[in-house]
Amino acid sequence: MNINLQQLRYVREIVRQNFNLTRASDALFTSQPGVSKTVLDFEATLGFDLFERHGKRIRGLTKEGTILLPQLERILHEMDDFKDLVYECKNPMFGRLTIATTHTQARYVLPSIIAKFREKYPDVRLSLLEGAPSHIAQMVLHDHADIAVATERLAATEGLSSEACYDWTHQILLPVNHPLVQKTKIKLQDLAQYPLITYDPAFAGRAKIDKAFIDAHLRTDIALEAVDADVIRTYVELGLGVGILSGMALANVDCDKLGLVKRDAGYLFGKNTTYAAVKMDRFLREYERYFIELLTQIKS
Repeated sequence: MNINLQQLRYVREIVRQNFNLTRASDALFTSQPGVSKTVLDFEATLGFDLFERHGKRIRGLTKEGTILLPQLERILHEMDDFKDLVYECKNPMFGRLTIATTHTQARYVLPSIIAKFREKYPDVRLSLLEGAPSHIAQMVLHDHADIAVATERLAATEGLSSEACYDWTHQILLPVNHPLVQKTKIKLQDLAQYPLITYDPAFAGRAKIDKAFIDAHLRTDIALEAVDADVIRTYVELGLGVGILSGMALANVDCDKLGLVKRDAGYLFGKNTTYAAVKMDRFLREYERYFIELLTQIKS
């Protein structure tokens, strides 16, 4: 039986593209007729169909296709790892690293990490892709990125291997003349009395903020949701509400100069952990391991 890796890749991509041949051929940088012919030839070699069809359209996997798909993916995964290993043996200082992360991590945490990384691996080409934690997890699972960096949601994603890197807490941001500035310890009941400006529900530990108020049976007035801490800070400066945002986003901000006051809110919303995640069982190149190591060295 003569089977080649191209046939396996075409089958895998059709499944990844939800059985859409047009999208699969675009992802494979080839023509749709070429993909169809390769798959039909593969099925003829096997002696049975992998896909259920309605006319020229593929509807899904056959029973046989469902059985073979996991092994097919393992073969391709192991071959990719083998190629990576061979390449690293030949070129340990060269390559490409694509990081999928959130805006907060990309803006406030990764610049110093990338600077250190570049000192050791100046010839590795870096790319940053931004998105919500759920999106960046899918980027890694579908091989569009090598490493994902985000909060707890990554650790719960099936198919990813995650490593805890560092902890952080939220902070409350107030205009200097806000009534809450006079309180020595701000309570959830205090915050619930004012409009709040914080993250979009998909970002930066927002779920823990919501849970804290729900558990305390308090209703909140969320005046504005954003994915960018700078946007939150700007609207707090304008006096439109009380900000709740990541402490790392305020680490290098001169609040006095901006007429703002920040207070730690870890006792209200708990501790958050940032994780680095890679696809399960994937071979990690030396410089990928080094990048994750740098993340684990960040002080909480």
